[in-house]
Amino acid sequence: MKEITAKELAEKVKKGEEVNIIDVREDDEVAAGKIPGARHIRLGDIPDSFDKLNKNEHYYMVCRSGGRSGKACEILKSEGFDVTNMTGGMLAWEDEVEVEG
Repeated sequence: MKEITAKELAEKVKKGEEVNIIDVREDDEVAAGKIPGARHIRLGDIPDSFDKLNKNEHYYMVCRSGGRSGKACEILKSEGFDVTNMTGGMLAWEDEVEVEG
């Protein structure tokens, strides 16, 4: 499975690169904050969302700590999608990215 750190993904966002970020956390978790521009699709809804995603695009998967997004990567990869898991999830994003401001 391809992986990227929160810092590396933040750099791509900061540089203005077009990144497709999918946050697979539950509604209440996302309500507390998410990466700007991230799309919210709960992990349980991923199998019903294949038709809303483009196999020609690359997706970065995010959750709270990296576990659920890893599962989402496995599901999407098995269907032919190009995906990368953000290691450490939003906990790493909050620690490594938001602190820098």
